[in-house]
Amino acid sequence: MGKIRIGIYPGTFDPVTNGHMDIIVRASKVVDHLIIGVAQHTGKDTLFSIDERVAMVTEELGSLNGNAEADIEVQSFDSLLMEFAENVDASVIVRGLRAVSDFEYEFQMAGMNARLNNVIETMFLMASDRNQFISSRFVKEIGRLGGDVGHFVSSRVKQHLVARFAEMDG
Repeated sequence: MGKIRIGIYPGTFDPVTNGHMDIIVRASKVVDHLIIGVAQHTGKDTLFSIDERVAMVTEELGSLNGNAEADIEVQSFDSLLMEFAENVDASVIVRGLRAVSDFEYEFQMAGMNARLNNVIETMFLMASDRNQFISSRFVKEIGRLGGDVGHFVSSRVKQHLVARFAEMDG
């Protein structure tokens, strides 16, 4: 048997959406071991702490009911993505693309990562048609304004969002 293919799906996951979960299931078909890398320092103000985000992703993985084909684990990281990838012996970084607007940024990032390490490949997975418009940023905005985010996140994540916005208002 050949070398185990380890992939990383990095992101903020603030919060984890149905779109993220779709990419996780699909990425699990092309690697043997998938690490969901939850970024600690993203340059973004996050609604949830790193521990809360790791817990939410871990909780969501429990709902896959065998739909994932790889072993999956969740790890937080606070280094350069390439450094993290090297530390876990990853051979591929998985990135999800929702629309053409995502491509330019992701293309530049893949180019920079290739300059840092030209052995680790970047693989792009297109979001499925039902998830192309979902972003954590829009989910948070809708939730903050009292809208129903139930079409974009699981009921568990929705409960976390409702609780957090109640804390903030309270």
